[in-house]
This record gives sequence, structure tokens and C-alpha cells, in this order.
Amino acid sequence: MADFIRTGRLFRIVRFDPSHRQLFLQSEATTADRTTTRIEIYIGHVELMLLQPVYGNGLHIRRAAAEEFAVLRERHGLDPADAEYTWMLEPDGDSFVIGGIPSWREAEYELMGDREFLFDWSKPWPPDFPVETGHVL
Repeated sequence: MADFIRTGRLFRIVRFDPSHRQLFLQSEATTADRTTTRIEIYIGHVELMLLQPVYGNGLHIRRAAAEEFAVLRERHGLDPADAEYTWMLEPDGDSFVIGGIPSWREAEYELMGDREFLFDWSKPWPPDFPVETGHVL
């Protein structure tokens, strides 16, 4: 999958670990948007980020286009080498992360049992319930 696109869902930042430079975003199953799955996104090796705490209409994570990166580079003084690792989070917004390749996991909320997070390094993977996974390339 080249991009990660989930429209119409509420996503929020749920964790950032500065010592390990790890960012986690999540969308819970809600009756408001008639969803039954939890989606989690993980971005490691975060160098820089400009984010909103909540994305009310979904996410579109993709590599920054050359024109977008040129604007970000000028605005934020970015190194040209950062272009390969700059990820836009919205189709028309300014939210971006410079970091490793974003990964995502999605599972039916009811099947997760006692698992608090899909990206829980202390739990076995893959889990004993169906889950979809992918990377933004």
C-alpha cells in the first residue's frame, strides 16, 4: 500500500515516547462513525513533527511530494536528506512527521480481549485474533 487512507474517522495522538522517538496515533471504534475496529499507527525514529492533537475527519498518510517538501524545507530549515522520511498526515494540511516508515494495524475491537494496544511490544505477534497490517511506502 503506497498511502494509508482512512476518512471519516476520528484519530488522535495517544502516545509519544521522546526517549525512544516513537509516535502512536489511534482511532477507536465508535457508534458515531459506525466503526467496529481499532486502528493504530506507529512511526519510529521521529526527528521532527508538526501535528494536531486530533484529526476529526480521518488521515491520509503519504510521503511528502517534492513541492510540499520544498515548502516545509524553507519554512522549517529542513535538511534535503529529510525528503525521503517526511510523511504528510492530511491531504490538504500542514501536519507532517519526519521519521521512519509509518506502520499500521487494524483489528475488530471486540476481538482484542485484554490487549490495550495493537502495538504492544510485550505481547506476542501476531495475536490470536484476525488483524490487518501494513506500511506506508
